Amino acid sequence: MYVKLEEAKKHLLLDDSFKDDDLCILGLIDVAEDAVARNLNLKLDELAVDGEFTPPAVIHAILLLIGNLYANREPVSYSSVNKVPYTFDYLISLYKNYKEV
Repeated sequence: MYVKLEEAKKHLLLDDSFKDDDLCILGLIDVAEDAVARNLNLKLDELAVDGEFTPPAVIHAILLLIGNLYANREPVSYSSVNKVPYTFDYLISLYKNYKEV
């Protein structure tokens, strides 16, 4: 796990004492990390430097995806959808492995 529960809750603006959604958030962390790895076409471990996972852009992309999945837990949206430029897609493109595609 590259994003800790506490880090995700801070990103979601949730108080650490709020425990009701912890299992849901842990599941979203797994989903987001897997989605980012698949989007990059590499294992996230491959981005580690000296055994430490450091790319802040990838961590932030994971957090953005967690936030989106947490806020939109239903398959239908009743509000307009606007893509925010230079967020998830841009951050992921910085590390994408195009050699394996």
